[in-house]
Amino acid sequence: MQIHLIAVGERMPAWVQAGYQEYAKRLPAECALRLVEIAAGRRGKNADIPRIMRDETERLLAVVPKGAGVVALEVGGQRWSTEQLAVRLADWMHRGQDVALLVGGPDGLSDAARAAAGQLWSLSPLTLPHPLVRILVAEQLYRAWSILRNHPYHRA
Repeated sequence: MQIHLIAVGERMPAWVQAGYQEYAKRLPAECALRLVEIAAGRRGKNADIPRIMRDETERLLAVVPKGAGVVALEVGGQRWSTEQLAVRLADWMHRGQDVALLVGGPDGLSDAARAAAGQLWSLSPLTLPHPLVRILVAEQLYRAWSILRNHPYHRA
């Protein structure tokens, strides 16, 4: 099973790449994390934001692996504790089905992206910078895996 973190935005700062890689490399092959970056639509003065979001959604959904379960990261989604995420991770691993986690651009995800998702997951009620979301997701997935394997990383 692979987890595909599909995110709008490219060319992240070095600290984002390093933070993401630190946790992604810790995950074993049984739940490997793969980052797929999608170019953000050009936003300028008088930009057609609904059209940009539709285009971003088309590009996001086009790279979702066939048969993968889709989870949209959305501020209005369900809030999962780390332990609840561990339960979901165990379920995903048990199914053996790839999972695609969708992260929208500066304006979030479109209705079509949310509709394509089987689940909506909220990391926080706070508005988080999208580069930071990559690191948080990678760390929380590693932490959830460590709970499942009784690894000492998680000490709650």
